[in-house]
Amino acid sequence: MNANVLVTGGAGYVGCALTGHLLQEGYDVTVFDNLMYGGRGLIPYFVDPKFHFIKGDIRDKQHLAEAVGKADVIVHLAAIVGYPACKKDPHLAEDVNIEGTRNLLAVRGESQTILYASTGSNYGAYTGALCTEETPLNPLTLYGISKTKAEREVLDAGNALAFRFATAFGVSNRMRLDLLINDFTYRALKERSLILYEKTFKRTFIHVRDMAASFSFAIRNLEKMKNDVFNVGSEKMNYNKEEIALKIQRKVPYYLHFADTGKDEDQRNYEVSYEKMRRLGFTTTIDVDQGVDELIRVYSVIDAHSEYSNL
Repeated sequence: MNANVLVTGGAGYVGCALTGHLLQEGYDVTVFDNLMYGGRGLIPYFVDPKFHFIKGDIRDKQHLAEAVGKADVIVHLAAIVGYPACKKDPHLAEDVNIEGTRNLLAVRGESQTILYASTGSNYGAYTGALCTEETPLNPLTLYGISKTKAEREVLDAGNALAFRFATAFGVSNRMRLDLLINDFTYRALKERSLILYEKTFKRTFIHVRDMAASFSFAIRNLEKMKNDVFNVGSEKMNYNKEEIALKIQRKVPYYLHFADTGKDEDQRNYEVSYEKMRRLGFTTTIDVDQGVDELIRVYSVIDAHSEYSNL
């Protein structure tokens, strides 16, 4: 499918990986971003004539309407991501995650398909054996609540789909250090120690490049996927926090201490089924070991904390 793709929030962690991926596949890509964290991750793409950039804010409906323009597909990434960032500025989180999404729905045309980046945090505290797309949503944090509301409104509007992603990790042109595997690897390499709480809590993971690949897969399979929601990840990537820490320790010797206090506000502690996406033909390709090896190589050269401490 030849398509013009608009990526909101395209200068972020996922957006930088996605933009490069879509350009390699031959799409015309326009990034709409307010550059709140800078835009250096996009610099390599400006040499490509199929790449376009518009500086703007998802909360500015008029500017957003101009950006939507001739887009065939809109990948909606623009958001305040993670419960710490949302807790830090609740008003901004609601304004961007909910009202910004409503702005996009208001200005897009009926023929323009929205691919919405949702999150597994929508499930909240779940005590069952396996989360599927039918599992009732029970978000516990403002991040989960705001993403759940936005997801529902996107799907209710039609001509859209939503991806509930596993926990992201891995190297992107625009790094994030607040993600669990990225954080653990950084601390192991730079601080040589890690204090770990809730060590038995499980979650699944997905490499940022596999997240990018899932969007291009959706663009190619829109007719089979529209107006539905999908968990995106792999059952093979389900680990508890201790298992991740020990995986890293086998690559980078460091002191690991298990603490009795500390809490993940999202309370993610469950396994997730990704069968629905797998039946359509999508599988992830990058495992935790490969992702950690890449992170170690980057952290060994680049002062990532100095570069990305504003997350």
